[in-house]
Amino acid sequence: QVELVESGGGLVQAGGSLRLSCTDSGDTLRYYTMGWFRQVPGKEREFVACISWTGGTIYYADSVKGRFTISRDDAKNTVHLQMNSLKPDDTAVYYCNAPLSGSADPSPRPGNYWGQGTQVTVSS
Repeated sequence: QVELVESGGGLVQAGGSLRLSCTDSGDTLRYYTMGWFRQVPGKEREFVACISWTGGTIYYADSVKGRFTISRDDAKNTVHLQMNSLKPDDTAVYYCNAPLSGSADPSPRPGNYWGQGTQVTVSS
């Protein structure tokens, strides 16, 4: 059974940092690309970042390049999203997803499995 459990959201001032984590409690997605999407009310969910199962292929949305870093710890079945230099525009509910597919152009497509979402709020 696939279950993605997220943690690490919260409230931070602009310029600050947060680290999101997503754990695959069923250990069923070890060999799949995992990633993050985000959504604000009234807008479509948008791609943020993803990492292949080997860690050798990583994609970022242009809006987060140079500020966010995605990584995975297969020993713990966990994917992390380190978010630095946060901006108010990063405020959203962040969702873990797997298995992503496709390339960065235009953006990877989400898979069938979603986490429950974690709120990230960046104050100005």
